[in-house]
Amino acid sequence: MTNYHFNFAIVWRYSAKLFEGLLLSIELAIATIAIGMVIGLVLALVEMDGPRWARPFIRGYVEFIRNVPLLLLVYLVFYGVPSAIDLQYDATTSFVVTLAIYSGAYLVEVLRAGFEAVPKGLIEAGKAIGLTPAGVLVHVRIPTALRIALPSLSNTYVSLFKDTSIASAIAVPELAYGMRWIETQTFRTVEVYLLATPIYLITSYAILLLLRLAERRYAITR
Repeated sequence: MTNYHFNFAIVWRYSAKLFEGLLLSIELAIATIAIGMVIGLVLALVEMDGPRWARPFIRGYVEFIRNVPLLLLVYLVFYGVPSAIDLQYDATTSFVVTLAIYSGAYLVEVLRAGFEAVPKGLIEAGKAIGLTPAGVLVHVRIPTALRIALPSLSNTYVSLFKDTSIASAIAVPELAYGMRWIETQTFRTVEVYLLATPIYLITSYAILLLLRLAERRYAITR
């Protein structure tokens, strides 16, 4: 049995690659969450208040996305779509679009549950003070639904941050890609992963802590 000698010093020389990748991972998560929230909010409202014919399409989108592996969707958008319709875009744009579509399917369910939990009395109160249907939506339903859904949204956001690691499959230089790059330069597999794991862990907990603080201040217990 051979004795493995750890050498973190050689890996640490390339630590900037990890932290640059971490920054990009956070940026990817923020961008996809922002776009995904718009998708989820619009589709949740259409499903609840829109025409009946639209509901099967929304249900189909949600079920399709939730039952297909994210990696397959990443490959489909990056390799398949440009080949089919002669559309060119870079890997980062491709991944943001893919993860936004993916996150939107989950956020539809979270936000729909939030809207359904808005007390009818609040809506009636909004109407009673003269708010139009649009005013009730903007000033009563959406803010209240977001506050109700905040705990579920927090879990989804952390999960989406971890999902950014899949971007390395199409050479987006985020944290997981940085790990692989350092590994090929140093051949120190164990050290690279031992160094990168706490980075993911600490960042995920930091994001969760910020969201938990927001929950304590804004969340509404059902």
